[in-house]
Amino acid sequence: MTSPSGGDRRLGLALLVIATAQLMVVLDSTIVNVALPRMQSELGFSGSGLEWVVNAYAVTFGGLLLLGGRAGDILGRRRVFVVGLLLFSAASLLGGFATSQWWLLAARASQGVGGAVIAPTALALITTNFPEGGARNRALGVYAAMAGAGSAVGLLLGGVLTTYVSWRWVLFVNVPIGILVAAVALRVLAESPRRPGRIDVAGAVAGTGGVGLLVYGLSTAAAGPDGVAHWGDADVLATLIAAAVLLVSFVLIELRSPHPLLPMRVLADRNRSGAYLIMLCVATALSGLFFFLTLFMQQVLGYSAIRSGIAYLPFAIGVVTASALGARLVARIGARPLILAGTAAVAGGTFWFSGLTEHSGYAGQLLGPLVLTSFGLGLVFVPLSLVSLRDVADQDSGVASSMLNTSQQVGGAIGLALLGTVAWTAVADASGAGYNHALAVGFSRGFDVAAGVALLALLIALATIRVRRRELAGVVPEPRIALAKAARPCRLC
Repeated sequence: MTSPSGGDRRLGLALLVIATAQLMVVLDSTIVNVALPRMQSELGFSGSGLEWVVNAYAVTFGGLLLLGGRAGDILGRRRVFVVGLLLFSAASLLGGFATSQWWLLAARASQGVGGAVIAPTALALITTNFPEGGARNRALGVYAAMAGAGSAVGLLLGGVLTTYVSWRWVLFVNVPIGILVAAVALRVLAESPRRPGRIDVAGAVAGTGGVGLLVYGLSTAAAGPDGVAHWGDADVLATLIAAAVLLVSFVLIELRSPHPLLPMRVLADRNRSGAYLIMLCVATALSGLFFFLTLFMQQVLGYSAIRSGIAYLPFAIGVVTASALGARLVARIGARPLILAGTAAVAGGTFWFSGLTEHSGYAGQLLGPLVLTSFGLGLVFVPLSLVSLRDVADQDSGVASSMLNTSQQVGGAIGLALLGTVAWTAVADASGAGYNHALAVGFSRGFDVAAGVALLALLIALATIRVRRRELAGVVPEPRIALAKAARPCRLC
């Protein structure tokens, strides 16, 4: 029989395992951003091609989240969690040795598959291993803190490794951590009971394939050497049509499947569907933030990798601070005011970024919009999670929370492809002394589009979010749970 102190030690180790896995996955969403210019220089990526170092991870991550959570329910969460960790570690090892663009992109896509397994099972394992009440609440608080801290750690660690070792170590660093966490997980985590059912492979293939082709089509529409965006090219049109066919097929498969990844009843609630659309738009608007600003700071302003990482600290701090503030305020003023304020701040911040020029400085033109957009993003996290979980059936709670994260990841991938097309059109013919000016102009246009998308999120919030504060009474008393669900791996922070 386990003694109380022995049980406490086991729970402590279980929490350390889950929190470390969460930190690793979140960290990988940002650690790569600071290393992008070095990857571009060594492997010869074009500007639009470089986007796929980010998007290859995001497409598989977002597209397979629902499948990862479902696999954990059916096959056992601890077992699937360990498999995800080992896959993530193996993909990181292969990516670190990459000598070609396709090698690196394949490794990043494989990392996304591992992340899509780790993220939903890590959160679910808290409910499996920690009794309801104070112990579970504290565990969720630590989980949320790791999710928030991961962005800052990733940016700083990415800068340090890229500057003093090599960009390859932003991938290698995952290998020993992942293997160690997997080994300890088998000893300290309790396995969850298996639920009957089947995995909807056809739905996963159709959904992920549709999103991937959509992102690929938008990316290949980037400007060619003539400076004209190739929206009318046959290959672009064929890719976008194929994406539409697959996404429609996904909906039809889910409507007919006895074990759907996404039961359509989850989308029947107007407030919940509105929350998903708002997160999709916010992710689309902010998707280019780190990508564009990293290139801007290192190529235009001449920042080192480590200085770029430090420059993002106010953003990471702002997201964590605003998320905590939102968790406190939502019980007092409700979800709608926070969502409206957050989307308005994101729209204002991205529009502020559109004023960047090659002569912009950090204190005068970067710090202000960084702080404003970070607070906007932080404010919408918790209320959107609460709205997405409101009045959802127990058997659908995992899907409802995963869908919000899926919207975030998929929106980010689509947004980076779309905004990148706008940005690289301005850079297509530039060279020499005029390149920095063209780069600044292209990024400025991208942020103009981002501001418009963020404004659309605000309009959707006005039209769809009608939930009242008292209707969240069953969800609001545990704000850290919402924060934990909302703060899953974030490519935006």
